[in-house]
Amino acid sequence: MDEPTKKIAVVTGAGSGIGRSVALTLAAAGWAVALAGRRAEPLEETAAAAGPAADVLCVPADVSDPADVDRLFESVRARHGRLDLLFNNAGTFGPGGVPLEDITYEAWRSVVDVNLTGAFLCAQAAFRQMKAQDPQGGRIVNNGSISAHVPRPNSIAYTATKHAMTGLTKSLSLDGRPYRIACGQIDIGNAATEMTERMQTGILQANGQLAVEPVMDAADVARTVLHMAELPLEANVQFATVMATAMPYIGRG
Repeated sequence: MDEPTKKIAVVTGAGSGIGRSVALTLAAAGWAVALAGRRAEPLEETAAAAGPAADVLCVPADVSDPADVDRLFESVRARHGRLDLLFNNAGTFGPGGVPLEDITYEAWRSVVDVNLTGAFLCAQAAFRQMKAQDPQGGRIVNNGSISAHVPRPNSIAYTATKHAMTGLTKSLSLDGRPYRIACGQIDIGNAATEMTERMQTGILQANGQLAVEPVMDAADVARTVLHMAELPLEANVQFATVMATAMPYIGRG
């Protein structure tokens, strides 16, 4: 069967920040995009920003809920019949600035449920669809983080899940080989979003001091995801790091 002309993507966490930027960039490039997130209103705002000509579908969903994830991917299958890309982006930092010994079990679980279990559930659903469809195959891009490499102070839950994301990416890459399912990871540092606003007023460093950190435009991340997404399935960006040039990462800590 010939390859379909229009590509279909699912973007989780599409109501704000990097997810919104990636969704808008994909839509502008002619992709049909399913926007997933917990709240309907931000998804509708993303859809409105994409413009009336964009092919977008808003699906409120909690990625940590298996039933919501099933409904999300069934909605895409019902509308388009196939899936070419999952941008596995939904995530939460959790309680900021809380020392390790004071983190509650509930706070730990909430970060793990979204960042790791949610990423697994969405990847599993995408994998099933990509394996079953004709022509077979597709691509999963996971949103890692600079924290998949090095932690910030008081970030154990977030850092642990982002290190785990790297293992998820590698396993998906290996298990997807027989089915033309490619998987890569983009590790992002200091994109200007709601999550990084505090970096522009001062954030705790490894030496105990507070420092303002440079940020970059989230659109720079989105262009990188688009490049990864539009490669032929015979090629894959396994890992990419996109960061504010002068942020304290190389040599940090």
